[in-house]
Amino acid sequence: MKWLRNILKASTLTTALFIFQACYGTPQRDFYEPGEARMSFSLVSKTTGLPLEGITISVGENELGVTNADGHCVVLIPYERNTIGPYVNFQDPEGKYMPLDTMLADLRERDILIELDSAE
Repeated sequence: MKWLRNILKASTLTTALFIFQACYGTPQRDFYEPGEARMSFSLVSKTTGLPLEGITISVGENELGVTNADGHCVVLIPYERNTIGPYVNFQDPEGKYMPLDTMLADLRERDILIELDSAE
């Protein structure tokens, strides 16, 4: 009888663990640990669709990079745990395009297309 009770205990625990994993999945790494996220941006003109060269990408006062001739730039964006998301600024030093401030909600590595309005 004792062995039957041990089998029932083990099966109950196994069932509880199976249900927990089925509902919540396997534990995942906390993506928002303090650090840096690698982000890729492509900047184009909203009116013409042409790539924009020389647009500075910054977070706060920290300039992270400048777009190349293809309008592309890869930057490391610093972030803190328990924040909504970093505010990223896109600024044309020549003033031909309107500056854009945006908040990134998702910090996974990918190419984000940003369209800037002409200042004229």
